[in-house]
Amino acid sequence: MRLPKFLRFSSHDLAIDLGTVNTVVYVKGRGVVLNEPSVVALETLNGVRRVKVVGNDAKLMMGKTPSNIEAIRPLRDGVIADIDVAEQMIKHFINKALGGATHLPRRHDIAVCVPSGSTSVERRAIRDAASNAGGSRIFLIEEPMAAAIGAGMPVTEPIGAMVVDIGGGTTEVAVLSLRGLAYSNSVRIGGDKLDDAIASFIRRKYNLMIGEATAERVKHTIGLARRPDGSGTSMAVRGRDLVTGRPTQITICQNEVAEAIAEQVNQIVGAVRAALEHTAPELAADIVDQGIVLTGGGALLGDIDRVLAEATGLPVVVAEDALICVAKGAGRALEDPDYAGIMTQI
Repeated sequence: MRLPKFLRFSSHDLAIDLGTVNTVVYVKGRGVVLNEPSVVALETLNGVRRVKVVGNDAKLMMGKTPSNIEAIRPLRDGVIADIDVAEQMIKHFINKALGGATHLPRRHDIAVCVPSGSTSVERRAIRDAASNAGGSRIFLIEEPMAAAIGAGMPVTEPIGAMVVDIGGGTTEVAVLSLRGLAYSNSVRIGGDKLDDAIASFIRRKYNLMIGEATAERVKHTIGLARRPDGSGTSMAVRGRDLVTGRPTQITICQNEVAEAIAEQVNQIVGAVRAALEHTAPELAADIVDQGIVLTGGGALLGDIDRVLAEATGLPVVVAEDALICVAKGAGRALEDPDYAGIMTQI
């Protein structure tokens, strides 16, 4: 249904990369205007649960809340786990991206990025959440396609190109050509699994319990996809000693972090090798020339590009603005008629 003319000035076209770890919002004509953690803090008063804060403020509360407040992530493995909370989060981010709530009703065309391996049920959940949050028409675009567009890859031409998007919940591997996915695979390995592996390693080796935020900080500070020569850089890590129950501090080095996440890195390498094995010969020949492009937050893990280059024998580069490539690509698909047909209305 078309909006009445007097309401159309209050509508905007948006693209949303609804990620497990971060949500990025692109507003047509303005670019990326918001990049915040996909975290919601819920407060329970008199048996009624309501949203207290969303995004950056909510993430600061993770692991530090009193009994009546819970900080949660409404997405897991790249898909919605709690649709009601996800809807509130999307609505909050849309209003913030557009400059705050308004008394006039806003109905927007919204493009939402989805994992290529998501099911029809998961896609309907995303559609419903976006629609209830103010969407007029909802379009879905697969994450590897959006990532490739955002990275400036030639997705509309008869040239084979490979993109590996390592997000918080999933790793998307795809071979693209002529506006479509010639091959795609989604494995549920991403930044969250790396954090879990680091926390588990420290618990096993040092009997030290650490939280999600601390594990993520270790990954960002000294994380490496392969073992360095020697022990590498070290950092102090604080947590709760499981033997004495007291707060304590240990020192962990890059070599240990690389050991902790080796299995997850190998699974990402395996997904890339599987994609190459299933690629048609002519497309494979193009990939030899074009190389592999890495996007997503996981692309910033130290030496992940070198590990993949050694495993495949192909040139591997990390895209510029890797963290926001998916949202940028979805936004360009909204703006540029050259990408017409890449998105699907649902």
